[in-house]
Amino acid sequence: MGRIGVDVYPLQVGVSLREVETFGKYLGGSPTNVAVAASRLGRRAAVITRTGADPFGAFLRDALRSYGVHDAYVTEVPGLPTPVTFCEIRPPDDFPLYFYRHPKAPDLEIRAEELDLPAIAGAGLFWSTVTGLSQEPSRAAHFAAWAARGRRHPTVLDLDYRPMFWTGVKEAAEQVRRALAHVTVAVGNLDEVEMATGVREPYAAAKALLAAGVGLAVVKQGGDGVLGMTADEVVEVPPVPVEVVNGLGAGDAFGGALCHGLLSGRPLAEVLRFANAAGAIVAGRLACAPAMPTAGEVESAARRAEEERGHA
Repeated sequence: MGRIGVDVYPLQVGVSLREVETFGKYLGGSPTNVAVAASRLGRRAAVITRTGADPFGAFLRDALRSYGVHDAYVTEVPGLPTPVTFCEIRPPDDFPLYFYRHPKAPDLEIRAEELDLPAIAGAGLFWSTVTGLSQEPSRAAHFAAWAARGRRHPTVLDLDYRPMFWTGVKEAAEQVRRALAHVTVAVGNLDEVEMATGVREPYAAAKALLAAGVGLAVVKQGGDGVLGMTADEVVEVPPVPVEVVNGLGAGDAFGGALCHGLLSGRPLAEVLRFANAAGAIVAGRLACAPAMPTAGEVESAARRAEEERGHA
């Protein structure tokens, strides 16, 4: 549930938008990409969101169907344009984003009274992101969805914090802390967990997330791998080496693979290794949604990484 838009990515790598001449147009929006990633891994996925009543909105619905993602909960908001996001691609770690979500993104017009609450309550897993809490009526809709879930596990909050969507970090932190009491899993990178907890050190941040109410905290540490923590278990998974092309979709691939692993009931270490490998695959590709890997690709990448570590 949450953000959707059109990603317009340059087809020239390492070049400023000022100089780029050709672009590719792709389905985008973090929770939408997670749904695509889960679908590519064989899961039945739907996304709850809204678009403009324009050709870009029609493109997004076509794209969702082409990726096997259910689009019945994607509705139009007349008068608001479908969001467009541009990026610059400067490997290995510089990928500035430029969001065009004015005067307001339609996905922030998701309304509680329009939600299919029985479907949300009955879903095997429910995923949402912090962006959906940045404005009303989307904020109230998220809390209504979580109330319908009744903290059924897994109910996941991606701490996907985008400062430009908020009046300030204080407001974001207040809303996230409210939300953590309603979800069972929190996942974020170091910047995001620091926003949510006030703590940057991974172990301390994970413990703070558990204290806030979640049952599983996942802290992504970039080149230092991933930390997963529950009340009974602490798991550290090393990174999967990759030559980065575009790092923007890696977190969403990780998220879709995390969904798949949690639904599979695998041990936490296996879940995180699988998710790490999925993220690495997409970091080595240009786009986000079209780059999401199949289960076979992820398993092969995870196996190669294990073998290479064994030979190191």
